Amino acid sequence: MNLISYQERLSRLEGDKESLILQVSVLTDQVEAQGAKISDLQSSLVEHQHKLDSTEEMLQQELLHRTSLENQKLSLMGEVSYLKIKLADMEGKQGQGAERQHKAEGLIKELRILKDKVEHLEDQKLQYEKKLKATKSLQYTISAQIPLLTVHPTFLNAVQSDVPWTKGQVCGWLEDYGLGQYVNLTRQWVENGQTLLSATPQDFEKEMGMKNPLHRKKLQLALNAFTTKVIEKSSELDYIWVTRWLDDIGLPQYKDQFHEARVDGRMIQYLTVNDLLTLKVTSQLHHLSIKCAIHVLHANKFNPNCLRRRPGEERQPSPSEVVQWSNHRVMEWLRAVDLAEYAPNLRGSGVHGGLIILEPRFSSETLALLLNIPPQKTLLRRHLATAFSALVGTQATQEKREYGNATGHVPLTTTAKVKPKKLGFTQFSHLRKRKPDESADYICPIDSGTLTVNGVSRLPSAALRGLSPNLDRQPERREPMGIKAQANGPKP
Repeated sequence: MNLISYQERLSRLEGDKESLILQVSVLTDQVEAQGAKISDLQSSLVEHQHKLDSTEEMLQQELLHRTSLENQKLSLMGEVSYLKIKLADMEGKQGQGAERQHKAEGLIKELRILKDKVEHLEDQKLQYEKKLKATKSLQYTISAQIPLLTVHPTFLNAVQSDVPWTKGQVCGWLEDYGLGQYVNLTRQWVENGQTLLSATPQDFEKEMGMKNPLHRKKLQLALNAFTTKVIEKSSELDYIWVTRWLDDIGLPQYKDQFHEARVDGRMIQYLTVNDLLTLKVTSQLHHLSIKCAIHVLHANKFNPNCLRRRPGEERQPSPSEVVQWSNHRVMEWLRAVDLAEYAPNLRGSGVHGGLIILEPRFSSETLALLLNIPPQKTLLRRHLATAFSALVGTQATQEKREYGNATGHVPLTTTAKVKPKKLGFTQFSHLRKRKPDESADYICPIDSGTLTVNGVSRLPSAALRGLSPNLDRQPERREPMGIKAQANGPKP
């Protein structure tokens, strides 16, 4: 019985053993499968870790970008706030603009009345100045100790009576003449008036410290007038008047240079090309503008009020009237011919009546260029050409057209520059023999043979050379704008 029970137990144990072996094999397979899954999960974990790191970097960059955008947003909001404030301010000013416009119209009327009064007062002032000079001239003859307050009459009396100026009178004259900055060195150098009369421009530079060549020229011209005892009408126009004259001819941008150089009426009469270059006037058009303006002064005997600033009663002005138009009067004409929007472009252009009439190369195309009228606006340019022809007259229009069609004609432009004349080797030998009053170098030389164009007195062709290439190239074959010589001299 025991043996049988042992055998049954053994057989049961063997069955259990086989069952356990089977279970172990199954578990081993499961462990291996789980190990493979674990390795896969580990590799997947590493991959996700990389992705997580890259995602964190991208998130950091996005945060930085968002911060910068927020800063930009804040700055833009600040700018928007500023623009809103500025817009509100401009709207407030715009509301006040209507009231100011009404006030401005009233002020313009008052200003015109005041201008008339000022011109009347200027005429009276000139008359009083002439009387004052005559009175001071008499005072000097009575006593040589009276301080010198005028320029020419008193000095002539001193020369005629052989009474030399004292050092104090010389310094006082320099002060009144606009050269007061040289008084201190002059006081150390001069003994009396004769020291100045016998001095050279080199002495002025060395002894008086007069480095500005135009100051030396101004002083030399005054002393030459003293020694020759010639009183010119241009000497009555001081350097303050010259700055107003620059406004009238449309060149206010040069007022500071002319004022600093103390350019007066006499210097205007004897200006050269190099003088203008020294004054930083390099534009060929501006040289021609000054040249024609000086000629108008010559034709009007240097009358300080010869230029017309406002429209008169004439419906169709003649060329002899147009030649005296100021820059402002030309702009008024543009407004009258329905070109008001382009009129402000003439400020600083140098366009005045003298340039329009006296310069043969100045045409309606030149004016259109200065007014900045686009070439594609053909109807507007044609309207300007018609109005320009009516202004200068039929004869002048034909002469300008013929001059423009001449062989070798170079149109007048706004960009052409004037260069200083270069001396060749053979010209250096003539420098010492050259006379200081040689008129060939002057912008507008004085010539006894006065000519007229359309009733307008003007100088012969030699006066217009030097700036116009055509006049220099063919002086014998053509006279500018059909100039006709007057048989009996200039008009009174």
